[in-house]
Amino acid sequence: MKEPRMHISDTRAFGRRKVDTKYVLVNLFRYLKPHGALFAALFVANIAAVVLSLIGPYISGLAIDLIKPDGTTDMSAIYGYCAALAGIYVLSGVLSYLSTVGMAHISRRVACRMREDAFGRIISLPVGYFDSRQAGDMISVLSYDIDTVGQSLANDVVLVLNSVVQIVGSLVMMLVIAPVLVLVFAVTIPVSVVITKYLAGRVQPLFRRRSAKLGELNGFVEEMIAGQKTTKAYGCEEAVISAFEDKNTQAVEAYAEAEYLSTVTGPTNNFMNNLALTLISIFGALMYMFSFGGITRVGQVASFVLYSRKFSGPINEIANVFGEFQSAIAAAERVFRVLEESPEPADPPDAIVPKDIRGDVDIQNLSFGYTPQREVIHNFSLSARRGQVVAIVGRTGAGKTTIINLLMRFYDPSSGYIKIDGTDISRFMRSGLRRCFTMVLQDTWLFAGSVYENIAYGRGNATREEVEEVCRAARIHSFIARLPQGYDTVLTDNAANISKGQKQLLTIARAMLLDSPMLILDEATSNVDTRTEHVIQQAMTALMKGRTCFVIAHRLSTIRGADMILVMDEGDIVEQGTHDELMARRGMYYGLYKSQFASC
Repeated sequence: MKEPRMHISDTRAFGRRKVDTKYVLVNLFRYLKPHGALFAALFVANIAAVVLSLIGPYISGLAIDLIKPDGTTDMSAIYGYCAALAGIYVLSGVLSYLSTVGMAHISRRVACRMREDAFGRIISLPVGYFDSRQAGDMISVLSYDIDTVGQSLANDVVLVLNSVVQIVGSLVMMLVIAPVLVLVFAVTIPVSVVITKYLAGRVQPLFRRRSAKLGELNGFVEEMIAGQKTTKAYGCEEAVISAFEDKNTQAVEAYAEAEYLSTVTGPTNNFMNNLALTLISIFGALMYMFSFGGITRVGQVASFVLYSRKFSGPINEIANVFGEFQSAIAAAERVFRVLEESPEPADPPDAIVPKDIRGDVDIQNLSFGYTPQREVIHNFSLSARRGQVVAIVGRTGAGKTTIINLLMRFYDPSSGYIKIDGTDISRFMRSGLRRCFTMVLQDTWLFAGSVYENIAYGRGNATREEVEEVCRAARIHSFIARLPQGYDTVLTDNAANISKGQKQLLTIARAMLLDSPMLILDEATSNVDTRTEHVIQQAMTALMKGRTCFVIAHRLSTIRGADMILVMDEGDIVEQGTHDELMARRGMYYGLYKSQFASC
């Protein structure tokens, strides 16, 4: 049993610490760098749009000053100011629109690249990585987390850029109009900064926990949907619903807790902004009345008030998207943590490509454990010659499948070695070594595609005639011919429209199509009835000729003709021989065989 390592959805450890914002931004910059020229152009357009919008309050103040104390007004000048304002705001809007559309384009490209990189990294990870992780959790990273990052880039980044430029521009204009009035913000802004910083420290871990809980929920849902027949067969619907409600409640509570605390930021900053506006209005009026601080015109007060709104408004907007931004940072960190997972170790520079492999396998003094604390294979040795059928039997957990994992180099042994044709498999390129084996697993896997495409999966250049030939050998050609479109029949939803036995036959035919010198059958006939099993055995016997075959079987009737049967118990070979030899010894194999055929 492998010890699960901490991963992205382990909320007990992962949700306690703050998100590493610097780490996220540095990694995000790598994805934005290829779009640097476009981003710079959008940034300039964004600045131009904001600067143009900042001219508006100044012109509005000039227009207000056209109203004379005696009530007369220069309407032609006001019309001119109105036309100028209209032109400025239209141009500003167009530039802002272009900036938004451009940023949306960048965010789509970044999200696309991130998803490709994340999927590519997941595919390149060693088998051991997936043994302690739910598929739904990784799907959550590829979909929800990357979508969250993309949406934040498209919306929040533009808003923040606009806000920063607007804040700086408004502050400059306010300093030009009335530097003394700016002192009002010396009180309100620090309070807002302190509150925002405090909430940031509290909210970041909550959004991390929210993402992790959603990943757990997705993993549970994916697992339960895949096993719905088992759930119904055992009448466990209520228990599953109860477990779902518990995980759903945890996810909702994590979501609500993060959103609740993040939404406090907006109203708090709203209050501080309204307080600042009130103080500005009061002190601005007094300064105008007493001609203090350089304020001699009503238009100055009006312009200052408008600039104060442009100054405080963006601060409030940043506070309002604060929660979304924290959510995106937490999601991005989950993605980048996956991207930095170590792939399978690279082949050494002098690795060789297996050629002209006969299939002679020698295993000597092999020991292995999924964790250092527990060894599951002890001093295992085996010698198999080309064309031999080696069956491995034993109780559940004896280490049978582990031997196959080591042969395929899904894991490397702790000690000892495996040689093929006299060469240690550690010297072979992994991809080349694995192509030397054809593998049929107990768990059938068929993708959404035609029957022909599924059978030809390992050989993309296989002709229709070759596919039909192996299907005839596997005794399934007549079954396929009866399908609505024959070999062109599309299988969907993991081939739910055919039986498990038929799916098993298709995977066996797929294995038969490959011309590999070695064959691995891991409970390959577990999903077929006895009559079909007999038919398959006849076909397999012919196709096994000339191949070194390793067969893992619980149904001992399928391996009676094996050249060598290894009986494993707790990682050790306790018996070895042919079926007749082992039956004559009346040992462990004899007991297993008799337990299956006690009624015979």
